[in-house]
Amino acid sequence: MIFEGKRILVTGGTGSMGKTFVRRALSGVAGTPRKLIVFSRDEGKQHDMRVSYLSGSPKASTDEIIYRNFQNVLEFRIGDVRSYADVCSAVRDADIVVNAAALKQVPACEYFPEQAILTNCMGALNIVRAVREQQLPVESVIAISTDKACKPVNVMGMTKALQERIILSANVVNPKTRFICVRYGNVLASRGSVIPLFHEQIRAGGPVTITDERMTRFLLSLEDAVDTTLAALRSALAGETYVPMAAGARVVDLARAMVGNRPIEIKFTGVRPGEKFDEILVSEEEVNHTIQRGAYYVIRPMLPELQSDQDKLPRALTKEFSSGDFVLDYESTVALLRRNKLLDEKEGFRTQELLR
Repeated sequence: MIFEGKRILVTGGTGSMGKTFVRRALSGVAGTPRKLIVFSRDEGKQHDMRVSYLSGSPKASTDEIIYRNFQNVLEFRIGDVRSYADVCSAVRDADIVVNAAALKQVPACEYFPEQAILTNCMGALNIVRAVREQQLPVESVIAISTDKACKPVNVMGMTKALQERIILSANVVNPKTRFICVRYGNVLASRGSVIPLFHEQIRAGGPVTITDERMTRFLLSLEDAVDTTLAALRSALAGETYVPMAAGARVVDLARAMVGNRPIEIKFTGVRPGEKFDEILVSEEEVNHTIQRGAYYVIRPMLPELQSDQDKLPRALTKEFSSGDFVLDYESTVALLRRNKLLDEKEGFRTQELLR
């Protein structure tokens, strides 16, 4: 029970993955945490999340919901991972740090690369600095990364790749803290992903826009993303990156499944700057030190100080792991959406709002 009696800090805890992680952690499935701190800079999202958890209690007054923040197991803190002082204040009260704070919109990062660097790179560095310079007894730090960090061609991926290196190399000079990563692809219906975009385009009557018919992407649910994070926290060794064995799907099949029988046009707009046809979760260079552990590929660290007998285990892959390797057909893509309650049997794509 990895969370039993632990103090957990989730940066970016009001985001799609952060909220799902918090809900799972509070469920007790991995033990009952002593404290769970949601750290982010959006007071509105924090307030909505706080009220959603506490207003269901018949004994909770409005004052208790709003003002007794620090007396609850679930605690909210306004702060920014870009601020070293904010990070130090939050990390000093944590046994486990989950860094889910990120700028993840590819076009936005292309236009404002300096902002992506500040959040995705300097934010991670601030966590590492806080642990090292303040000599904090943090047990584990796990960073949430993306397939776009593998052989990156856009700013978002480049900054996430640097975040991985910042986190993993921290093990060398912080041997008392375990620094690890998870890396996964598109999360179904997460904020900023393609499904909410298609949703809005369908509600507006179309067209649904796709850059190119050949595009494939890894797809997994928010629950799968949290499962990957929990698996890494349970079993990862210092410097390892956990990668789920996710399915690939054609984006055009995803769009067609969501449109269903509606008379809505699917329009191809051309490849955007920094966009790949297929995403990659494990590169050909990483294959040489990738093993399998349960349902996950595990990328072992390249730094010699972090290598161990695990590196002698058989390689799990013979080539890079691409979303174009094992592509779901249309029927399987529909089944995936239905399993995640994103399709209605009669109406096709569900019309209710997916994200609050």
